[in-house]
Amino acid sequence: MSHRGKHSRRTFLGGAGALGLGAAGVWAGTANLTGAGAETPREQPGARAGAAAVGGVRGKVYTGYQGWFACAGDGSPLGNWTHWSAGSAPSPGNQTFELYPDISAYAAGSLHQTGYANLGDGRPAKLFGSHTTDVIDQHFDWMKQHGIDGAALQRFGSDVSAIGQPRLRQRNEIQSKARDAAEAHGRGFYVEYDVSGFTDDNLVANIQKDWTGTITGSLALTDSPSYAREGDKPVVELWGLGVPNRAGTLEGCLQIINWLKDQGCYVIGGVPRGWRTDANGKPGFAPVYAALDMVSPWNVGNRGVDQKLFDDDFAQLSGNGQDYQPVIYPGFAWSNWKPGTPRNEIPRNAGDFMWQQAVAVARCGTDSAFIAMFDEYDEATAIAPAATDASMIPGNQYFLTLDADGTKVSSDFYLRLAGAATEMINGSAEISPTVPVPPMP
Repeated sequence: MSHRGKHSRRTFLGGAGALGLGAAGVWAGTANLTGAGAETPREQPGARAGAAAVGGVRGKVYTGYQGWFACAGDGSPLGNWTHWSAGSAPSPGNQTFELYPDISAYAAGSLHQTGYANLGDGRPAKLFGSHTTDVIDQHFDWMKQHGIDGAALQRFGSDVSAIGQPRLRQRNEIQSKARDAAEAHGRGFYVEYDVSGFTDDNLVANIQKDWTGTITGSLALTDSPSYAREGDKPVVELWGLGVPNRAGTLEGCLQIINWLKDQGCYVIGGVPRGWRTDANGKPGFAPVYAALDMVSPWNVGNRGVDQKLFDDDFAQLSGNGQDYQPVIYPGFAWSNWKPGTPRNEIPRNAGDFMWQQAVAVARCGTDSAFIAMFDEYDEATAIAPAATDASMIPGNQYFLTLDADGTKVSSDFYLRLAGAATEMINGSAEISPTVPVPPMP
């Protein structure tokens, strides 16, 4: 059984030319853990001294923040290998991630030994855990350095439903630390519920309980000056509305959208790429899409750049008085998790693939976007620093490297590219038909 099928969005990929992917399962490595409370209250609710309000999501480019890697001995509630592998130390043939991170910026105490041979340059093959404060702070510092507006903190139904289990405590503690890091570095953040792991019967009640009891309650995330707000409305996203293999009836989805609006929220919906025509989505969900403040159609897995799709989405939403947050991504592969699938399945093309998506977004008329994802090394969509070449991966296991398409780029190239895309999309830089960022700084 897959260790993270219920966390994976790439199990749904819509649109012509998209991958036909499927998965099921749970986040392995957590099933046998018990104890540990579900909530971690903030010691000092309210604004960090000197932190400034960050505003909303319109005119901004946010990136998805998974925060789901754990390692044995990392001091986290899970304390076992998850997402890098399924419960035991990653080693040749035992991994569920495709893109090896550049580990050079992390403190020695934030890294944990794997079972791989040394990296090509002789360093021990180690990996970070997402629970470590220094790691989270480094991630938000990178967002600041490169002008990325902030992060959508992924909050999975499978975690939210795990009341009293370490996995929910892990999620809460990571998101509390992300709040602190966002405040420290002047970045925005908002909660994004991924409905993966909910059921049709519990989706509404579990989100209601989590929002009131934890997000606005014990964690007080919305009290932060870094929490994204449109006007005075805290932003919240529901990802998976209308997605065929995800929870949520028409009635239930409408109920939770309207309930969140009654709580004073501005609601984004992560919806199928073919939402306007019910393509690759649940039929009859038009009332759900119409109820949203902002619509964010999922684009990962689409191999081409469809200017007309972006144009038509923007035109319809503008006519409805709704906002548009298109999704762009750098590339995709998951051969280490799904043996037999192609290596470098959707090539990055030295940044040109993501850049041409950003150009199409800028040309369609919107000034907002979502980059998928910041730290998704599992399926090679991460923009965070990654191995550039064979010198930065273990000598005895295949991993995708950033030079796979024949051009050597720096490990932070996609952060630099994301910063340039942000400026082009928000209108502070002219539209450039070609990648304006040099491969090496």
